[in-house]
Amino acid sequence: MNFLQNILGNLIRVVYEFLNNVIATEPESISFLAIAIIITTFIFKTLLIPLTVSQIKTQKMTAIISPKQQEIQRKYKNNPEMMQQKLKELYAEHKHNPMGGCLLLLIQFPIIIAFFRVMQNPELYIFGATGVTDFAKNFFWIQDLTKPDPLIYGLPLINAVTQFLYAKMTMSSQPKTDPKGDPQMAQMQSMNSMMLYGMPLMMFFVARSLSAGLILYWAVGNVIEMFYRFIIRKVMDRDEGGTANEIRN
Repeated sequence: MNFLQNILGNLIRVVYEFLNNVIATEPESISFLAIAIIITTFIFKTLLIPLTVSQIKTQKMTAIISPKQQEIQRKYKNNPEMMQQKLKELYAEHKHNPMGGCLLLLIQFPIIIAFFRVMQNPELYIFGATGVTDFAKNFFWIQDLTKPDPLIYGLPLINAVTQFLYAKMTMSSQPKTDPKGDPQMAQMQSMNSMMLYGMPLMMFFVARSLSAGLILYWAVGNVIEMFYRFIIRKVMDRDEGGTANEIRN
């Protein structure tokens, strides 16, 4: 993890020094550190675009083959072994990996942990190599990005709202299912509702105790991710044409 923290800290420092060299005066309302965090977030989200594309493709294929998947689950609900075999055949037929979209989540989690530790001690991870100890840490109403946002309706609320919108956008591509008579579908729908409403609410309370710099990264990352997903989906819908109809038929 220290390796990732050092990479993250060095990247923020490079961006910070670039801003310090090209901009004559640091803005009073937003520090170079805050701007560097935003730019670093953009860089990370851009580097992760291939994984975002993979996740969206997995979601789209899941939606396409969902009727056949549900049919298999209903038909073989009393025979789990046969159900798994038929599902494997279905996935192989369409070259679909149900877990293909998880890699993005697995990679983002250690980045968030590393960001948390970097913002706990920016003097070490960001400015340790330069010896800089006096630097602005403000972001508009926040005086110190290494400490929690003092306003309840500030970044914690903004992050919760962007988390909700991001989850809603992600789930909009999932197949619509009727859970009646199907316990597995009912459980899945319940989990989706928990992710949609429960996770943002939980993150709101968690964010109130975390450094504002981390929550700034998180909230800005959600916005950038939604923007990229919107563009990627538009491009995919244009390029794929009638692929979905062909698979359904």
